[in-house]
Amino acid sequence: MTIIDRWTTDAVEAMPRVEGERYEIIDGELYVTTQPHSYHQAVCDNIIIELGVWGRQTGLGRTLQAPGLIYANDQAVAPDLIWVSKARLAEILGTDGKLHGSPELVVEIVSPGKTNEECDREKKLALYSRQGVPEYWIVDWQRRTVDAYRQEQGELCLVQSLAGNETLSSPLLPGFACSINRFFEL
Repeated sequence: MTIIDRWTTDAVEAMPRVEGERYEIIDGELYVTTQPHSYHQAVCDNIIIELGVWGRQTGLGRTLQAPGLIYANDQAVAPDLIWVSKARLAEILGTDGKLHGSPELVVEIVSPGKTNEECDREKKLALYSRQGVPEYWIVDWQRRTVDAYRQEQGELCLVQSLAGNETLSSPLLPGFACSINRFFEL
């Protein structure tokens, strides 16, 4: 049996696939997750709808669900969703259909379990910070909260923790404003 010290996209491609599993690599470490809870997916859909409607009205960009973000052979993730401006999408969309650079906004919806939460709140936060993602939302569907991080002096810093009827807006998304409760509707 071969032991892999540092995972790469090539090593993952060579593995047999298991239906319903998602493979991500952060700093050469492999993270495997299974199909998320249906409420996780409903929250993802709600955010896509809110951002998507705003995006169509403004014509500024696109919301994409679970796109591949390939930063390097040992840095490849699939966030729950992203928003990317039209101009930025043209710059980072590869012929392989993956994004090879950071979109303006990355959204991760926390899945249950300590490992999943640590991945989103620590590992991915550090990766997106290093890769210059301008804004990162961590959505916790169990607690019904959104933590919004923005780049400040070269790193993502928490700027808002929102819940309930509080409204999420962003200087990155002119005119976008949404009550947090809308994200958690069934």
